[in-house]
Amino acid sequence: QVQLVESGGGLVQDGGSLTLSCEASGLTFEDYVMGWFRQPPGKEREFVAATSWGGGTTYYADSVKGRFSLSRNNNANMAVLLMNSLKPEDTGVYYCAADRFGEWGGDTVNWGKGTLVTVSS
Repeated sequence: QVQLVESGGGLVQDGGSLTLSCEASGLTFEDYVMGWFRQPPGKEREFVAATSWGGGTTYYADSVKGRFSLSRNNNANMAVLLMNSLKPEDTGVYYCAADRFGEWGGDTVNWGKGTLVTVSS
């Protein structure tokens, strides 16, 4: 059974930084595209970033490009999202996701329970 456990959320001031970690188990980690999504208060869940199986290719939402950096460690089964220059609009519950092919709209996606990030102005 695939389990994804997020950690690192919390309260930070505008302009601050946070690092989110996702620890995966129950899967062959390098066989999965890893992603991060977030759900702002009162809004739909949205894509933040994703990294390919070996970590050689990474994709970002336009809203976080240049501020967030996603990396993965296939030896440790971890995906880490470094978030800099945080803004109040980055507030939300952040979810780690794993899918064999990065097809985030399907029902094969594995999701973590989420970690709350709050950026105060």
